[in-house]
Amino acid sequence: MHPTETKDELLMRLNEIDKWEQEQKDIFFWEKLGRLPFALLDKVTPRFLQDRIGQLIDEIGSYIQTGGKYLVSEKGMLDHLSKHTAEEKNARHDVPSIREAAHLPLAVMDRAADSLAESRSALATVQGATTGFGGIFTLAIDIPALLGLSLKVLQEIAVCYGYDPNDKKERIFIINCLQFSSSDIVGKKAILEKLSAYDAEGRQSVSQLQGWREVVTTYRDNFGWKKLFQMIPIAGMLFGAYFNRGTIRDVAEAGKMLYRKRRILEKLNDAA
Repeated sequence: MHPTETKDELLMRLNEIDKWEQEQKDIFFWEKLGRLPFALLDKVTPRFLQDRIGQLIDEIGSYIQTGGKYLVSEKGMLDHLSKHTAEEKNARHDVPSIREAAHLPLAVMDRAADSLAESRSALATVQGATTGFGGIFTLAIDIPALLGLSLKVLQEIAVCYGYDPNDKKERIFIINCLQFSSSDIVGKKAILEKLSAYDAEGRQSVSQLQGWREVVTTYRDNFGWKKLFQMIPIAGMLFGAYFNRGTIRDVAEAGKMLYRKRRILEKLNDAA
């Protein structure tokens, strides 16, 4: 395994993330317009679907408190990380714990996170096409499934960078990542400012977490165009696959960049 990065290398990686953050603050017109149809279609949305979306608020609350049904396998993730320690001419190195994962080279963390993002995006594509086949009514299945997959990939990326999703305070950070991925320009800026001092302030307590209910609201709004296209089953399949794949890619990218930044800052602090 390569030795840990130099200070200059870490600063260069940090600069790359700063540029990415600046790009995230530019919202496209179509991204904002894409949320409008929900307001128009909300009145004709079946009651059972509205109730199911409402239940997601309780499920996210449960996830923050206990992890609920969304916690990932620590053993499986450590094995995944271990596979990515192997290089062309070197054997893999076993990663025995999340604490040890925090000391891996950044390149290993990035490879593991990128691999997960690709595989989860592929899974989301199949999921979106399958649920899109049934039209508007299968959204009752699709919305919670997509939320669950989003939480799963964020937890997996957390482990890749040496952070433990079994920690309640870490799950708050994960919800912030989820909220960031689906926020508009104002929301993204506010979340970045809040997360910039996340570790410096000893992390946030649950009582300090603001806006996690808005995660579900934003998720609901982002389904506006999808609901519109799912009125035609074939279009629902195609758009469902495209939408779910894009959603998981955005979530994974946000998680990777925000966790990567935390790890780089901690490495720089340790090197000081």
